[in-house]
Amino acid sequence: MAPIPLFTSPRALSPFCSLHSSFVLHNPQSSNPEPFKKSLLATFCPEPVACRASRRPPASETASLPTADPSVVEAEGTGAAAPSPGERFLEHQHARARAVLILKQSGSKEKKKNKRGKAVSSSLEVCCYGCGAPLQTEEADAPGFVDPEIFELVDIVDFNGSFLARIRDLAGANPIILVVTKVDLLPKGTDLNCVGDWVVETTMKKKLNVISVHLTSSKSLVGIAGVISEIQKERKGRDVYILGSANVGKSAFISALLKTMAKKNPVAAAAHKYKPMQSAVPGTTLGRIKIEAFQGGGNFFDTPGVHLHHRQAAVVHSEDLPFLAPQSRLRGQSFPVVSKSNLTAADNVGLNGFSIFWGGLVRIDVLKVLPQTRLTFFGPRKLQILMVPTAEADEFYHKEVGVLLTPPSEKLRELWPGLQSVRQLKIKFEDQKRPASDIAISGLGWISVEPFGLGVGQNEFVDCKGELHLDVHVPKPVEIFVRPPMPVGSGSAEWYQYQELTEAEEELRPKWYY
Repeated sequence: MAPIPLFTSPRALSPFCSLHSSFVLHNPQSSNPEPFKKSLLATFCPEPVACRASRRPPASETASLPTADPSVVEAEGTGAAAPSPGERFLEHQHARARAVLILKQSGSKEKKKNKRGKAVSSSLEVCCYGCGAPLQTEEADAPGFVDPEIFELVDIVDFNGSFLARIRDLAGANPIILVVTKVDLLPKGTDLNCVGDWVVETTMKKKLNVISVHLTSSKSLVGIAGVISEIQKERKGRDVYILGSANVGKSAFISALLKTMAKKNPVAAAAHKYKPMQSAVPGTTLGRIKIEAFQGGGNFFDTPGVHLHHRQAAVVHSEDLPFLAPQSRLRGQSFPVVSKSNLTAADNVGLNGFSIFWGGLVRIDVLKVLPQTRLTFFGPRKLQILMVPTAEADEFYHKEVGVLLTPPSEKLRELWPGLQSVRQLKIKFEDQKRPASDIAISGLGWISVEPFGLGVGQNEFVDCKGELHLDVHVPKPVEIFVRPPMPVGSGSAEWYQYQELTEAEEELRPKWYY
């Protein structure tokens, strides 16, 4: 049974927003922050962080320790003179650096291999401020151990593409609270209970320790109060860092949080007057922005977005980026377009032998589908969707890219690399009443694949099991995800099936709220 929602009467109170990011909580009484590092792992530790192995015990503990007898001389490296775990680690690192230097000077054949390995290590690892050990969250007794509290936010329109790939590396087994934004953009009539259950099922396959899911909108403030309550419960006086991929709306999300907090918190009310600037262009937030938002100490930090190479925003020119941002509620656009009187017409040839262009960014070649198959596109309305015979698709694209097929815009078409990557999909179906799957395009939207979307005649016999063949073309290195269909639209609640769980499984499963 679906859980009872926390908030059932949302009101439109705030500007539009979307977001995918993470919160990491730090001690506000630590030393001054160092310059913010560019790597993903570094964004979780923008201040100097000392791991458990390198922290000094408090004075109350050291006062009770016995004082060493000056007449007793211990051997070097033993007893009180023994090196700490951090010192041993630094010794190992220094020895490794000297070995690499010797290899470089000797011109060894392994020079490039060692140099490349060292470069990757130095650019991706974040080290403890005290002992220099790489920060990690798995071995409590080893150098570099830290214990973060993590909140991750995900964009519902780009659910697969907006996950930070290395979130598991930092979080380890630590609990994560997942916040899904942009739910106000889902098609009219969508049941958020179905969407919440779908999010939980999809997230559990990622093997993350998610303890709760919040469906939110920074435009209507749906679910924002629930997120604030969760932050206040988990924060425990520490700072909150807002992290995420570029141009997912971190600054707008902070504005929504401050607006809601300002009703009871005068500190947040003052901070809301100087909220971060919001823009559709990635990179607007150039550095960390400190926002005092909590009574009794502690801050929000808005941070520059992490650029993910597999999203459409990584290949589209900055002038064309507004094409990728949905500005209003999504409405599915279906192909083929037929009138109701033609749904079961004998001369209906369906989609076989046709190619569908989604702007200049996606091309789908329909190789083998049922005559009743329907493809429904969910994404920004500014991108035109056009269908042509596959035999004419290459010539059509070469002629119309930058004209009818945008982005890219016409003045940038000469720089456009084209649709270099092709993925051959074989999608199995076994249910006449529900879509077979979604084809999600990272950074753009998704296509719902319905084998029987056009309906079946009363006297028409069809096999409810089979396979659909499609070729999907995208620019390199944009990723394509095939996933279970997201239940959106007024009819989705009729075909969506909740998982049957035992009481023990239900207890361990994350709950969702909105």
